[in-house]
Amino acid sequence: MVTTPDKSSTEAYRSMLGVEKYLTRCSIEKPLRELIKLRVSQINGCAYCIDMHWKDARADGETEQRLYGLPAWRESPYYSEREQVGLQLAEELTRVADRSVPDDIHELARKQFNPQELSDLAWIVAAINAWNRVNIALRTAPGDYQPPLAAR
Repeated sequence: MVTTPDKSSTEAYRSMLGVEKYLTRCSIEKPLRELIKLRVSQINGCAYCIDMHWKDARADGETEQRLYGLPAWRESPYYSEREQVGLQLAEELTRVADRSVPDDIHELARKQFNPQELSDLAWIVAAINAWNRVNIALRTAPGDYQPPLAAR
């Protein structure tokens, strides 16, 4: 039997919640934040975070069509130009170990997002990548998460 450590009792976990608290009021609109968290979690294969952010997005009114089309967002007409650029930057930052983010992606991002928004996007991507790694490492089981009542 695998025993999962209680991540909620650690100081690091509480610090990450502080980052999340900031991100809930940052300059990036909530629907885009959830799309980015879901897409990065799909790339990283974090079942717990996929379950969580799918449910959060649905509770906030996101459509099933946009959610199930997310892995193919480049070929789907359901996403605004701003969302497409945000998703592209998120994917590039998630895969930054494989290559640097191309200059043309940075230029596209600067046209869609102001400096504060770019900073907030980077923090959103960094945070969800960290959450993915912690949940995968601790083998956090998906399925039981329920969105907060305020999101419904």
